[in-house]
Amino acid sequence: MLAAVPAVSLAQFGRGYGPPLVTIPPPMQFATSEAHYAYLLEQADGGTTHTIESVPKWYGLWNTAGNTSMDAFVDAPGFSGKVREGVLTPEYEVAYKERWREQQELGQVKYDRLTHCEPAGYPRFLLEPYTHEFINMPHQSYQINDFANSIRRVYIGQEHKNLYGTHSWYGDTVGFWDGDRLVTHTVDLLPADFTRWAPMTSNQFESVEVWELKSYPDGIERLEVQVTFYDSFAFEKPVNAIYAFRHATAQEEAGHRPQHWECELTSNSYLDEDGTTNFRLPGEEGYKDARGSTLFPELPGQTRDPIYNTTLTND
Repeated sequence: MLAAVPAVSLAQFGRGYGPPLVTIPPPMQFATSEAHYAYLLEQADGGTTHTIESVPKWYGLWNTAGNTSMDAFVDAPGFSGKVREGVLTPEYEVAYKERWREQQELGQVKYDRLTHCEPAGYPRFLLEPYTHEFINMPHQSYQINDFANSIRRVYIGQEHKNLYGTHSWYGDTVGFWDGDRLVTHTVDLLPADFTRWAPMTSNQFESVEVWELKSYPDGIERLEVQVTFYDSFAFEKPVNAIYAFRHATAQEEAGHRPQHWECELTSNSYLDEDGTTNFRLPGEEGYKDARGSTLFPELPGQTRDPIYNTTLTND
């Protein structure tokens, strides 16, 4: 999970599918995400009311098809550039330069939140290179990433709610339809990151997104997300980017069906004193057998995997 594998990088950030991705900033710079979202809602005359028949359908499985999120933070493509100065606040810029140094010098960052089973969270959800599904209903839209079974819920035509007075991995997202475009506003997010080699975000991170399915010559269809990120602790000013998804035709043809990911109860990773991710191995104190255990091992069919019996013994 920690290595900077080129293929994964291309899946997340590459722009080889369809025409080049172009970030389109909002028509003006807004002081807050609330003002930005309110402006778009006013421009859409309160939004489009869809029925189950008319709501846009984004059927099937989708893969990430590139994004421009790193363009705001690094001055060259790939891992050869330097961190742009003045984009992040001084404290967050210092922290990011250290993270970027690790990526350039070591070929990886020493620690990734995902190794001890934190969810990808938002905004990382937008670029995780696993299959996504998008289910649009008139009252709600569901955005699913099969990595760690992450689900975002977009509450259409509603106001934000925070009954528990705290933040969460995907926050609270409301939205409206502007014709066939889905406009969203996300708040109340836990501090996270864009990805392991990208800047971190704070608990003040918020966003406004515009989702639209677009068609291009040669049968190319791409789901595009123009997004503006706001973070009063991390950014000197709002950051704009575009993310894209393409149909996961290879996975669909192979018959892929997303399965449940289980990680938290069986993770053997931990953070070393020097800030490096390490792992407990079988036989070491604290090791957890990912295949679980049973009080009745003598019963037939109790191994967790009937094809490859990888259940460890107690020896």
